[in-house]
Amino acid sequence: MPVFSDSEQLYSCLKMLFTRIGEDDPQASNTVASARVIMRMRCREPDAEVLIDARMHPVRISYGSTKLRPDLELEITADTLHYLLLGQLNFAKALASGTLKFRGPVHKSFVMEQIFRRGQAVYPEILSSCNQAYTPL
Repeated sequence: MPVFSDSEQLYSCLKMLFTRIGEDDPQASNTVASARVIMRMRCREPDAEVLIDARMHPVRISYGSTKLRPDLELEITADTLHYLLLGQLNFAKALASGTLKFRGPVHKSFVMEQIFRRGQAVYPEILSSCNQAYTPL
């Protein structure tokens, strides 16, 4: 059974996650903005899209389909995202195994890894706020 029952539940948790990262670690926004890129994360099972526009400060985050063309694109299942954010799955290993698909300049992929790393600190608490059970790998 998937971790997230539908796209709305996934979006709700992701919104809380990105808001919390911004509140707890204002430097995270500067790190992302330093890359000056547009990043799209496409989730499957359930389907969802998050666009992070880091071309300027403050960084803007959009939820759902947008017309902006990303410089970096990440494709991932929602369950894989869940395990990355719990720290049960390593970003580099997921990338190497094809579990996580990445398109764009590889030298910019550090931005996505930084987002996941910062998210790991608050994600378990976000899960409980989303009424989600902790699902081990």
